[in-house]
Parts: sequence; structure tokens; C-alpha cells
Amino acid sequence: MIKITFPDNSVREFESGVNGLDIAESINPRLKSEVLSIGVNGEIWDLTRAIETDATIQLYKWDDKEGKHAFWHTSAHLMAEALQALYPNMKFGIGPAIENGFYYDVDPGEGVTLKDADLAAIEQKIKELASKKCEVVRKNITKEDALAYFSAKGDEYKTELINDLQDGTITLYTQGDFTDLCRGPHLPNTGYLKAVKLTSIAGAYWRGDEKRRQLTRIYGITFPKQKMLEEYLLLLEEAKKRDHRKLGRELELFTFSQNVGPGLPLWLPKGTDLRMRLESFLKKVQKEYGYKQVITPHIGQKELYVTSGHFAKYGADSFRPITTPQEGEVFMLKPMNCPHHCEIYKFKPHSYKDLPLRMAEFGTVYRYEQSGELHGLTRVRGFTQDDAHIFCRPDQLKAEFIDVIDIILYIFKTLDFKNYEAQISLRDPENREKYIGSDENWEKAESAIIEACAEKGLKTVVELGEAAFYGPKLDFMVRDALGRRWQLGTIQVDYNLPERFDLEYVGADNQKHRPVMIHRAPFGSMERFVAVLIEHTAGKFPLWLTPTQAMVLPISEKFNEYAENLLKVLNNSDIRAEIDLRNEKIGRKIRDAEMQKVPYMLIVGEKEMENGEISVRRQGEGDKGSMKIATFAEIIKAETDKELA
Repeated sequence: MIKITFPDNSVREFESGVNGLDIAESINPRLKSEVLSIGVNGEIWDLTRAIETDATIQLYKWDDKEGKHAFWHTSAHLMAEALQALYPNMKFGIGPAIENGFYYDVDPGEGVTLKDADLAAIEQKIKELASKKCEVVRKNITKEDALAYFSAKGDEYKTELINDLQDGTITLYTQGDFTDLCRGPHLPNTGYLKAVKLTSIAGAYWRGDEKRRQLTRIYGITFPKQKMLEEYLLLLEEAKKRDHRKLGRELELFTFSQNVGPGLPLWLPKGTDLRMRLESFLKKVQKEYGYKQVITPHIGQKELYVTSGHFAKYGADSFRPITTPQEGEVFMLKPMNCPHHCEIYKFKPHSYKDLPLRMAEFGTVYRYEQSGELHGLTRVRGFTQDDAHIFCRPDQLKAEFIDVIDIILYIFKTLDFKNYEAQISLRDPENREKYIGSDENWEKAESAIIEACAEKGLKTVVELGEAAFYGPKLDFMVRDALGRRWQLGTIQVDYNLPERFDLEYVGADNQKHRPVMIHRAPFGSMERFVAVLIEHTAGKFPLWLTPTQAMVLPISEKFNEYAENLLKVLNNSDIRAEIDLRNEKIGRKIRDAEMQKVPYMLIVGEKEMENGEISVRRQGEGDKGSMKIATFAEIIKAETDKELA
């Protein structure tokens, strides 16, 4: 008999060899049909895998990400089986579950090109295979046998992956006529899949290396019920309407130019106004918390980034070094602002009384993202971080960390991001060579984050292996209006850069000590944050933030002069207003202003001119009646004050 500990700490005994399905059925027969995977001592297992020793377990259903992961991982294998049946010469790369569905990278073979038009037939084949309810079988295999199996199939992609694996850790999964190299977990059988949609086809370089062969990546999603798929497809349609690239063009916020270069956004006047307003908002908050603004160059000598460790970490993903006419002089576009801020700290000696020192910068950094990875404002090559670095004493660390949490939560509240969770990102205990610094410093930094989160009562999840290379961090994962998950604010604790840059302060004991460094960016990057904000709001920004708060719409040319005088009064009242003097019907002007997401339309005609008034219309709500400009100005002020309260 073995002891199984449940999430509520209750313990029950089962015979050795029991599996997740058996345990679920012992609790409730209905639960057996609902569970999709099982956590065993912190690892996610197949429900059919035998548990042979005492264990702590957790059963995962569709609403758990671990349940969806198994569901979509099996779906990827089923799509591969369908592709193998339809295209016998196809070779397979990798096919993981992702946040929304799955994909598989495949090599269709010479002369074969997969197109969108082919997806319907592949979908039909997946449904046919799923209906057979084939058992998904896990098998341990030696490295030698695995290499022999895939070599015989002529699958160079799988053999390359196997060569990177350790003998004794390799497993295969088989369902129907398809066998794949895989760690799992998977569903017990394919019958769980009731609805499928293949969503798109894209190119993807093998193992993300643009020097390697480009494979075909097929994306898809599946559900246990047809109704769930229908709801998801409606959500996709709404997402298309909210796409920040589409709205960015329509609202004239930003653009890209091939002449300037891919991944390098050009901010148009309205987008610049929006961005500067966000910056001003954060600068005001930072000033209340004692931050000082600094400005640093866009480049630095290569040795600066060698010292910081960024060259070793990001050198391959950076733009090529910049050489000068002076022999041996090499500069780089900066990949991070922190090395520059360390040098500012070293400008003069510091006492323990000077700390904490909080310096902030909206600093632009550069990373050479592969062209296939670029995506609107969310993945660019040049982006501006709302960066700040706090240099503090160890005894000040937790209080400073908590203050940064408060800043991030205030920003989320103001911008109506209500659904978020805090992710504590720690280093991978199995792969410590990825990180710099001593175990002692890492343990201190990780403890500080965990304690600060507990003190704030934050709902957190812990992710191993997601830490920055120099320290652990707290990432804020936000769900937008469509339920999509984005990483925005981040706070990182760093004992390592102060050592690398030999940063010091003189303590109360008159001895030299090393400060602790906190990296933080509440927005993350201005580009990514604006992209998420556009899609979250569908372009209907809060009144305090929107570039144009009101549009003056004269009914005919007779009232243009009155409208222009109104515009001056509005602008003098700190109301951001524009005027539409086109020789168009008022209905067209209203419709265009609505499409531009302008919150207020101020219509003026004969009656309004005679009474010295405006007729007010609220975007999406309709007429609000006639009123004096002073009354309208009070409405604007009250609304913006409420939004920023």
C-alpha cells in the first residue's frame, strides 16, 4: 500500500500502481470523466501512469492550465497523425501545447506546400481519428533504440533532438498509427477531443535558428465541447477587431516603414501624445515615491556590457558591434539600461544615509529580434522601457520592493486591469549555470520576493527557470478584456550587478558595504504596454489619456467661424479638441468621429450659435443635450479626476 496526500492535506491509502483515473473514480465516478491530468510530487503526469510510491497529488480538469496542457498536447500529436496519413513523406519537428491551443512544426517534403485551403481536410482527418478513441500509450526507451527507430524513418529532426537527450530520460508516445518522441503528459485516449479548429499556417525556422531550414508551423485549438469552440471563434473575431496593428493605423497612433527598418516603430502625433501622457502619469507617481530622473546614451562601450554580463547573455541577439575610426574602440546599441545606471551610481561616494537611491529613465534599448518573430508593437527591435533602478541597503530591500508593488497595482487600477496574478520567477535548480552570482545571494533575493508578496497578500504562482540571469523577479501577468494573458510589470532583485560593478556605500560602522539593486518597470515597455492597452480598450481609451477628447462638428460652413472660436476656448480650458471643417453632412462627421473613438462630439448649428452653447454627444451613448462650454469643461474635469482617483 502507498499513501496519497491530497491538496487539502488529507491522506488515503491505495495499492501501489494506482493511477490518476483510479484515484478520481474513488472520489466520484463523475470526476473520472472530468480530470485530464494529474500532478504527482510537483510533476504533471498522464492519468494512466502508475504511481508506485507515496506521493502528493493534485487532479487537473479543463479549467486548470495543467489540464488544458495535456488536452492540447495530445491534440498536437493527433494533428501530426492526421498529417502523416494525408502526407506520408512528411517529417516532424516539435509540437507543443501553447497558451491557447497547440502547433506542430513540420517539413512537408520536396514539392509540397501546405496552404490555408488544406486545413479543412486536415481538420476532418483529426475528427475522424479522434472518434476512434485510440489509447495514448507511454513507453520508456533507450537512447540507442530511439535513434534507431527515428533514423529508420529518415527523420533527421527527431534524431537531432534525441542526440541532445540523456539516456534513461527518453519516452515515446503512441496513439493509433503515430509514434512521437515526447515527455508528455497526454490524455488517456483521443476520444476526449470533440471540437477542432486549425487556425493558421506560418513559417518557422528549425529550433528558432534563421540559418536552419524553414519549416511549416500549423496552429490549432481543440475543445471537449463544440459550444466551447463556437464561443472561442467569436472571441477570435472580437480579437481581430481589437488588433492593435489595425487600430494603430485607423486611429493614427503609429506606423512602420521598411525604409526605416522592420521592428522599429514610428510614433505618429496622436500616438506620441498618448505615450507622453502615460510617461507623465508615471513620472508624477514616481516623484511621489522619491525617484530622480536620469538620461543615458543609446550606446555604450562593449566592455560595459561584458562587465554586466549582458554581452554574454544577449550578444547573439544584439545588433552587431559598432566600430569607430579609432583602432580597438567598439560600441554597442544598449540592450539594457541598468549598466548605465550602475555607472551613474559610481559618480560619487555614497553613505548609508544616502540610500535608497532611486533613479528612473524612459530609456530606449535595442535587441535584434528575428524578422519572423516581429509582431506590431508587442515584439520590436527598438523599445523604450519605463526603467528604474533602486540602490538600497539590505535592511531596506523588502520595504522598497513593497513600494514598487504598490506603484504597479495603482497603475493597473487606474487603467482598469482588474484580472492579474503575480508570478514569482525563480532560477531553475537543475540548470544553475544559466545564472550569475552566488547561491547565498540568490537565496536572499528569492526570500525577499516571497516575503514581500506574502506581506502584501498577493495571489502568486511560482515558476522555476523564469528568473532573469542576474536575479529572481516578480512578473505581473495581466488578462485583458478578452481574457488573454500578458506579462506587463516586472520587479527584479539583484545582488550580482552591484558586485560586478564594484558598487559600494559606507555603512554606520564606517565600513564599505555592497548595496542591493532592484530593477523595475511597471509598464514593461512603452510599446508592448500601448499595444495591450489598445486591445484591452478596443481603442476607447480613458478620457484622461485619449489624444482627442472632443471633436467640434459644425453642421455647415456657416458655423465654421463659431466652431473655430469654440476650439480656442476648449484648448484654453485644457480640453484636447479638434475640429472637422469638411464639407460633409453632419451624419458623416458624427460617424467618422465615432470610428475614431473620440469620446465627445460637440455639434454646433444655428441654435447653438445663437445661445452660445454646444450640443454634446457621447461616443457610443448618444445625445447628452445642449450646454455652455463652461459646463462641458466641468464634466470633462470631473470625469478625468474620477478616472485618476
